[in-house]
Amino acid sequence: MEPRDLRRAVEAGRATAAELGLQVDDVIVVHDSDRVVLRLVPCEVLARVAPSEQLADSEFEVEVARRLTDVDAPVAELEPRVDPRVYVRDAFAISLWSYYEPVGPEIAPADYADVLMRHHAALHQIDLGAPHFTDRVAGALREVNDRERSPELSDADREFLSTTLSGLTAAISIGSGGDQLLHGEPHPGNLLNTRRGPLFVDLATCCRGPVEFDLAHAPEDVGRHYAGADHDLIHQCRALGWAIFSAWRWRRDDHMPDRAHRRVEGLKRVHAALDRCGLDRTRDRGRSRTGERGVRPSG
Repeated sequence: MEPRDLRRAVEAGRATAAELGLQVDDVIVVHDSDRVVLRLVPCEVLARVAPSEQLADSEFEVEVARRLTDVDAPVAELEPRVDPRVYVRDAFAISLWSYYEPVGPEIAPADYADVLMRHHAALHQIDLGAPHFTDRVAGALREVNDRERSPELSDADREFLSTTLSGLTAAISIGSGGDQLLHGEPHPGNLLNTRRGPLFVDLATCCRGPVEFDLAHAPEDVGRHYAGADHDLIHQCRALGWAIFSAWRWRRDDHMPDRAHRRVEGLKRVHAALDRCGLDRTRDRGRSRTGERGVRPSG
């Protein structure tokens, strides 16, 4: 967020918790992007503070958390000392969660696969209206195909992303063995290693699709430990995930830190993922102008 908006978001989170009877002597910014995550101490509450235009997303996330907690899913829980809902203050939507201190080493691939399978099993037990992964693709396509929404995207990269998003979506829809509720983005940043074991966070990304769509967000070795996974489909979903990521970075209104680097990184990751699937035909015509700039991808 912009510094002024960040100050307002921090104060909104602090004031909301304090009015609910939670002791807040200090606020630590854990994450800052289009919404912020705050650790409130000493009450040890995690406040997720989003602009009010994201109210529906925040309410959806709280509902997902409530239902998954009821079936003992491996997810972070809402703060039990307050009503499990979204609070609105000063044009911000605020949800309050239990804070979990990270512990232990990096989660091993086999353990990662196990907790993801348990999460999918829990998702099978709840009845929830959620968007399909193709809705997320449609949103990315709207950004790519509208020059006013993505004015700095070159024509070559615009065509490349549009074709990739459309083509992979069709291939995945045909090749998948069926859809179910998914986490949506179970990457390592959304899986905490806690004293209670690994727990998923950021539940607003819940959607429907093949389990391979989730596995594509996890470290590569995880898929090898997930029984019945289609590894070719995982590679296609990974390429699609990078194409979606790249499309969002080119939005005029994107606020992710280090956006210029991530724009280039995203396009290079898409090409690399398509190469692995044997689907990148742009190399025969020369790499896109943006993708040739000298920035190494992270990871």
